This record gives sequence, C-alpha cells and structure tokens, in this order.
Amino acid sequence: MNIYYDKDADLSLLKGKKIAIVGYGSQGHAHALNLRDSGMNVRIALKKGSNSWEKAEKAGFVVQEVGPATAECDIIMILTPDEVASEMYESDIKQNLKPGKYLACAHGFNIHFKKIVPPADVNVFMVAPKGPGHLVRSEFEKGQGVPCLIAIAQDPSGDSKKIALAWASAIGGGRAAILETNFREETETDLFGEQSVLCGGLTELMRAGYETLVEAGYSPEMAYFECIHEMKLIVDLVYEGGITNMRYSISNTAEYGDMTRGKRLIGKESREAMKKILADIQAGKFADEWIGEHRAGSPNFRKLREEGANHPAEKIGAHLRGMMPWLQRNKLVDKTRN
Repeated sequence: MNIYYDKDADLSLLKGKKIAIVGYGSQGHAHALNLRDSGMNVRIALKKGSNSWEKAEKAGFVVQEVGPATAECDIIMILTPDEVASEMYESDIKQNLKPGKYLACAHGFNIHFKKIVPPADVNVFMVAPKGPGHLVRSEFEKGQGVPCLIAIAQDPSGDSKKIALAWASAIGGGRAAILETNFREETETDLFGEQSVLCGGLTELMRAGYETLVEAGYSPEMAYFECIHEMKLIVDLVYEGGITNMRYSISNTAEYGDMTRGKRLIGKESREAMKKILADIQAGKFADEWIGEHRAGSPNFRKLREEGANHPAEKIGAHLRGMMPWLQRNKLVDKTRN
C-alpha cells in the first residue's frame, strides 16, 4: 500500500480551483472549514430550506443551491448522506458535470455500487478520513490530523491522484498518513467495520452487558459505568498503542479474564455471522436494502433509532454524565454549529 504525507502533496493544485462542498453535516463542515483554513476557495451547496443553510452562513461561507453551485465549480465533493446522494446527483448535479471536472466523495458507497454512474470524461476520486467529521475538524484545529484514504475511479485529466493528495493534505490527513486504496476496498471494509465491530458490534455488546448486570440485580449505575462508561478508557489505550498496550495498562486479573473469556463471547457463531455480513455487503444486498429503506420513507430506520434512544442505558447515562459537567466542555459534537 502506498502511503503519503504533506511533503508529497501540492496544495497549489487546489488553490486555483472553485470547490463546491455538497452538504454541511459531520464530514461536510469539517472538509469545508479545513479547506478554507488551508487557503482554498470553498462554497457550500445545499437544498433550499436545508437545516444546515444557516449554520454554514454563520460559519462565513457562501451558500448556494446545489444546481448553481455545482455548475460554476471545478471540483464537486458530495458529502450528503449515502442514501440521498444518488437522488441529488440525478436532480441537481449530473447535468453540471462538464468534461474535465472532478467529482469527489468521502465514501465509495454510491460509486462502487453504481448508484451514481458519472460520465467517462469526468474525473472521480475519493478522500475518506478514517474518523467522524467532528474529529477531522478538532484534530486539524490542534495542528494534528486524521489519517485519510484516497482512491481514483476515473482519471481522464491524468492528475486526479495529485488533486486527491492535495485535498487530503489540506484537511489534515497528511499530518498523519494518506493511504492509497480503491473504491471497492474502502467501501466494503468500511461497511463491514461499522456493522460488525465499531458500531453494530460495539453497541450491542455494551447494551447486552448492561442488561445482563441489571437483570442479575445490580444497580443500573454500576452496570453503566462497567459496561459503557469505561469503554472509552479501554479504547483510548488501544488507540494509543494497540491491544498489547491496553493489556499492559490493565490489571493482571483483567488481562487474564480478557484472554480466557473473550473468545467465549466472540466464538464460531459470531465469526460466522461476520462472514455473512461481509458477504451481504460484497454482493450489494446491504446497499440495496438501505436505499430501499430510504425510498420507502425509512420506517424501520426511524423505529430502530427511537428504540435505541429510549433504551434504559441512555437514560441512566444522561443522568451520570450530568454529574460530570466537564464532559460538555469542548465537546466534539455541537448540534448548534455542525
């Protein structure tokens, strides 16, 4: 795998181009602000009436509707949710893709699964930070960066990789590492990681642990601290130096319990489930299911979201976090701004 850093990127390749960021959510606000701080000419493209319109204007950006913004810009970065991107592409972007323009994304979902099929004479690249947009912004402001993946799908102009490198560097990725991959690898590994480990696996594991202790008669407060609150402490140790670093820091009792009991939980059945999840991703079944869910009005998605928000662990967690007011200082997610 090719790995690049700031020294390998030429930001001047971006400074002469007009850039449209389509969307101003987690990734959108981070890319836009970091690019602007790196000297780029950025505007925000949104649907009229978008809840993000006022936030983007308050941040000092020129905000336009998607059609006009993409018509006059050289690089169009689509940072709207995966499930709405293809609809917006067909209605507001497709007609503005003239030969030699650049169409970009931060996740290969729509390009890889052919929900968006750009003309052959348009450059298509990806810059995918390996972290949420709020972290991309906060690390950049600290003078640090989140590693980024880059990939090229179409390159009629012959310089798409250089443009992608410049973009990744301008949002802070070159301070950490810029890794070259392809759309298939990024998309399928990203979906798998989210579903089986980072989000789906982790949240279900934490809630199952919480429920097990509460059902056994232990207090919800103890269950929350042991199975949810302390997860950050463990993950921070892994983030800093890997699993071995985490095991060095915890007690011998905890380490022995880790190595002898962990495989009882994540055994053959769990691993087979992971393989099935990956197979569904590779075959495009998950992509079709998710787009179909959106086009049906997202009834199951909204139901599941509501159920999750009302889980007892969420309520006791809010109470306990209220006892630690410092958690609200300099928080990554501020819904009034991003």
